[in-house]
Amino acid sequence: MHHMDDEASGKYIKALMDISRAITSDLFLEDLLKLIVMVTAKVMDVDICSLWLIDEQVDPPQIRLKATQAIAPEYVKDRSLNMNEGVVGYVATHKRPLVIKNVRRSKRFKEKEMAGRLGLMSMVGVPLQLKNEKTVGVLNCFTSVPHDFTETEINLLSTVANQAALAILNTELMVKTKVIQEELETRKMVERAKEILSERKALTAQEAHRWLQKRSMDSRKSLRQIAEAVLLSEEIYQD
Repeated sequence: MHHMDDEASGKYIKALMDISRAITSDLFLEDLLKLIVMVTAKVMDVDICSLWLIDEQVDPPQIRLKATQAIAPEYVKDRSLNMNEGVVGYVATHKRPLVIKNVRRSKRFKEKEMAGRLGLMSMVGVPLQLKNEKTVGVLNCFTSVPHDFTETEINLLSTVANQAALAILNTELMVKTKVIQEELETRKMVERAKEILSERKALTAQEAHRWLQKRSMDSRKSLRQIAEAVLLSEEIYQD
């Protein structure tokens, strides 16, 4: 994609819409990341696209390869770098794009052997940035022929990356809130079931909880299912 003609920008807008649609659907993180790299590779017309995310759960933070549409499975094996390592670390730390004309000659590019094996030549990496400047990862594109990435292409990729950053944030929040909501609902049900048992069986709150737990283990059902059953039988009993 050497210049943005109408067809290309049309393709690009459609791609962005695909990503937006994915964000609002119930696609979970892994699927979303795969979609992002596939769409980006298509839009940018590059051979390989890879997406790395910063893992803040470890100290010091690391940046991990999360998705690529590369054919070679060895490319995807659990790979992570420190924040000061390689091209990815540079882009994540400096929060700005980096273009390398020939990765096999670049001091900064660490994986020369792999580049040789996969026939990679030029690359551009951009940070995945949120509005508040927080960087959540890096998006890389590689070509197999020497290529000068234009400013238009870099801007294009940055737009996709920032859209992706937002998507990732939304997905993570969505997953968290879903889990949290279910957890709260379960707790409410269990509390209510304990009250019912206390009344019906003259048990203490602690005994009622133990009764629920034992039922749960004996029947191999979740605590929530047992609590639901108690609530249901109470409803029937009340009718």
